[in-house]
Amino acid sequence: MTAPVDAYGSLPDPTTLKMERLLPGPIERIWAFLTESDLRRRWLASGPMDLTPGGVVELTWRNDELTDPPGTRPDGMKAENHMHGHVIAVEAPHMLCYDWPNVGEVTFELTPRGEEVLLTLTHRRVPNRSTLLGVSGGWHAHLDLLEACARNTKPAPHWDNFRRLRAAYEQRLGA
Repeated sequence: MTAPVDAYGSLPDPTTLKMERLLPGPIERIWAFLTESDLRRRWLASGPMDLTPGGVVELTWRNDELTDPPGTRPDGMKAENHMHGHVIAVEAPHMLCYDWPNVGEVTFELTPRGEEVLLTLTHRRVPNRSTLLGVSGGWHAHLDLLEACARNTKPAPHWDNFRRLRAAYEQRLGA
Protein backbone atom coordinates (compact mmCIF):
# COMPACT_ATOMS: atom_id res chain seq x y z
CA MET A 1 0.00 0.00 0.00
CA THR A 2 1.36 3.42 -0.96
CA ALA A 3 1.04 6.48 1.23
CA PRO A 4 -1.46 9.10 0.05
CA VAL A 5 -0.03 12.07 -1.79
CA ASP A 6 -0.24 15.40 0.07
CA ALA A 7 -1.24 18.16 -2.36
CA TYR A 8 0.72 20.76 -0.39
CA GLY A 9 4.32 21.35 -1.29
CA SER A 10 7.31 20.81 0.93
CA LEU A 11 10.69 22.51 1.15
CA PRO A 12 13.56 20.01 0.91
CA ASP A 13 15.79 23.08 1.33
CA PRO A 14 15.06 26.83 1.68
CA THR A 15 15.17 27.51 -2.07
CA THR A 16 13.43 24.36 -3.36
CA LEU A 17 9.71 23.59 -3.55
CA LYS A 18 8.56 20.02 -4.16
CA MET A 19 4.96 18.95 -4.92
CA GLU A 20 3.37 15.65 -5.88
CA ARG A 21 0.06 14.72 -7.48
CA LEU A 22 -1.38 11.34 -8.38
CA LEU A 23 -3.18 11.68 -11.71
CA PRO A 24 -5.11 9.29 -13.95
CA GLY A 25 -2.88 7.80 -16.63
CA PRO A 26 -1.56 6.73 -18.91
CA ILE A 27 1.78 8.52 -18.62
CA GLU A 28 1.68 9.66 -22.26
CA ARG A 29 -1.55 11.53 -21.56
CA ILE A 30 -0.05 13.45 -18.64
CA TRP A 31 3.12 14.10 -20.68
CA ALA A 32 0.92 15.69 -23.35
CA PHE A 33 -0.61 18.02 -20.72
CA LEU A 34 2.93 19.15 -19.86
CA THR A 35 4.31 19.55 -23.36
CA GLU A 36 1.51 20.32 -25.85
CA SER A 37 0.54 24.00 -25.94
CA ASP A 38 -3.19 23.46 -26.51
CA LEU A 39 -3.46 21.08 -23.53
CA ARG A 40 -1.02 23.02 -21.32
CA ARG A 41 -2.96 26.26 -21.76
CA ARG A 42 -5.98 24.61 -20.09
CA TRP A 43 -4.13 24.40 -16.76
CA LEU A 44 -0.99 26.56 -16.96
CA ALA A 45 0.19 28.51 -20.01
CA SER A 46 0.29 28.22 -23.77
CA GLY A 47 3.30 28.53 -26.00
CA PRO A 48 5.89 26.64 -27.98
CA MET A 49 8.30 24.27 -26.30
CA ASP A 50 11.24 22.77 -28.18
CA LEU A 51 11.73 19.45 -26.39
CA THR A 52 15.48 19.24 -26.90
CA PRO A 53 18.20 20.35 -24.47
CA GLY A 54 18.77 24.04 -25.10
CA GLY A 55 15.41 24.32 -26.87
CA VAL A 56 13.30 27.42 -26.31
CA VAL A 57 10.35 27.43 -23.91
CA GLU A 58 7.91 30.32 -24.36
CA LEU A 59 4.99 30.38 -21.95
CA THR A 60 2.10 32.84 -21.97
CA TRP A 61 -0.18 32.88 -18.95
CA ARG A 62 -3.76 34.12 -19.28
CA ASN A 63 -5.03 33.04 -15.88
CA ASP A 64 -8.36 34.85 -16.28
CA GLU A 65 -9.21 32.29 -19.00
CA LEU A 66 -8.45 29.15 -16.96
CA THR A 67 -11.77 28.86 -15.13
CA ASP A 68 -15.29 30.20 -15.52
CA PRO A 69 -15.69 32.22 -13.42
CA PRO A 70 -12.01 33.20 -13.02
CA GLY A 71 -12.36 34.57 -9.47
CA THR A 72 -10.90 37.87 -8.32
CA ARG A 73 -7.45 38.61 -9.72
CA PRO A 74 -5.10 39.83 -6.95
CA ASP A 75 -3.97 43.44 -7.07
CA GLY A 76 -0.77 43.84 -9.06
CA MET A 77 -1.29 40.68 -11.13
CA LYS A 78 -1.43 41.27 -14.88
CA ALA A 79 -3.98 39.70 -17.20
CA GLU A 80 -1.13 38.26 -19.28
CA ASN A 81 2.39 37.17 -18.34
CA HIS A 82 5.25 35.81 -20.42
CA MET A 83 8.26 33.62 -19.73
CA HIS A 84 11.10 32.76 -22.10
CA GLY A 85 13.43 30.00 -20.97
CA HIS A 86 15.29 26.96 -22.21
CA VAL A 87 14.92 23.22 -21.82
CA ILE A 88 17.67 21.86 -19.59
CA ALA A 89 16.84 18.16 -19.88
CA VAL A 90 14.12 15.96 -21.31
CA GLU A 91 13.46 12.22 -21.15
CA ALA A 92 10.05 11.72 -22.77
CA PRO A 93 7.64 10.80 -21.26
CA HIS A 94 9.25 10.73 -17.81
CA MET A 95 11.09 14.01 -17.16
CA LEU A 96 11.12 17.60 -18.33
CA CYS A 97 13.31 20.34 -16.85
CA TYR A 98 13.51 23.97 -17.94
CA ASP A 99 14.88 27.21 -16.57
CA TRP A 100 12.61 30.06 -15.59
CA PRO A 101 14.79 33.18 -15.70
CA ASN A 102 14.87 35.07 -12.38
CA VAL A 103 12.51 32.51 -10.81
CA GLY A 104 14.57 29.30 -10.86
CA GLU A 105 14.40 25.91 -12.53
CA VAL A 106 11.35 23.64 -12.85
CA THR A 107 11.45 19.85 -13.18
CA PHE A 108 8.45 17.60 -13.83
CA GLU A 109 8.93 13.89 -13.24
CA LEU A 110 6.28 11.32 -14.19
CA THR A 111 6.27 7.84 -12.65
CA PRO A 112 3.65 5.20 -13.52
CA ARG A 113 1.76 3.81 -10.52
CA GLY A 114 -0.59 1.18 -11.88
CA GLU A 115 -3.29 3.01 -13.87
CA GLU A 116 -2.22 6.32 -12.36
CA VAL A 117 0.81 8.57 -12.74
CA LEU A 118 2.74 10.24 -9.95
CA LEU A 119 3.71 13.75 -11.02
CA THR A 120 6.54 15.25 -8.99
CA LEU A 121 7.21 18.95 -9.55
CA THR A 122 10.43 20.40 -8.19
CA HIS A 123 11.08 24.14 -8.44
CA ARG A 124 14.72 24.83 -7.53
CA ARG A 125 16.73 28.01 -6.95
CA VAL A 126 13.77 30.15 -5.89
CA PRO A 127 15.47 33.53 -5.30
CA ASN A 128 13.57 34.87 -2.26
CA ARG A 129 10.69 34.36 0.17
CA SER A 130 8.19 36.48 -1.76
CA THR A 131 8.84 34.47 -4.91
CA LEU A 132 8.67 31.23 -2.91
CA LEU A 133 5.20 32.14 -1.61
CA GLY A 134 4.06 33.08 -5.11
CA VAL A 135 5.34 29.92 -6.79
CA SER A 136 4.05 27.73 -3.95
CA GLY A 137 0.51 29.07 -4.21
CA GLY A 138 0.79 29.33 -7.99
CA TRP A 139 2.03 25.81 -8.64
CA HIS A 140 -0.48 24.37 -6.20
CA ALA A 141 -3.37 26.23 -7.89
CA HIS A 142 -2.16 25.27 -11.37
CA LEU A 143 -1.71 21.62 -10.38
CA ASP A 144 -5.28 21.71 -9.04
CA LEU A 145 -6.30 22.77 -12.56
CA LEU A 146 -4.19 20.02 -14.14
CA GLU A 147 -5.83 17.48 -11.89
CA ALA A 148 -9.29 18.79 -12.81
CA CYS A 149 -8.39 18.55 -16.52
CA ALA A 150 -7.00 15.05 -16.12
CA ARG A 151 -10.04 13.89 -14.13
CA ASN A 152 -12.53 15.86 -16.24
CA THR A 153 -13.96 17.69 -13.22
CA LYS A 154 -14.88 21.36 -12.71
CA PRO A 155 -12.16 23.31 -10.88
CA ALA A 156 -12.63 26.08 -8.34
CA PRO A 157 -12.24 29.64 -9.66
CA HIS A 158 -8.52 29.95 -10.29
CA TRP A 159 -7.78 33.33 -8.72
CA ASP A 160 -9.79 32.62 -5.57
CA ASN A 161 -7.99 29.30 -5.19
CA PHE A 162 -4.58 30.96 -5.74
CA ARG A 163 -5.31 33.65 -3.13
CA ARG A 164 -6.41 31.04 -0.59
CA LEU A 165 -3.39 28.84 -1.26
CA ARG A 166 -0.87 31.70 -1.12
CA ALA A 167 -2.23 32.62 2.33
CA ALA A 168 -2.06 28.96 3.38
CA TYR A 169 1.58 28.73 2.26
CA GLU A 170 2.42 31.91 4.13
CA GLN A 171 1.21 30.17 7.32
CA ARG A 172 2.68 26.76 6.48
CA LEU A 173 6.12 28.03 5.51
CA GLY A 174 6.49 30.39 8.42
CA ALA A 175 8.75 33.44 8.57
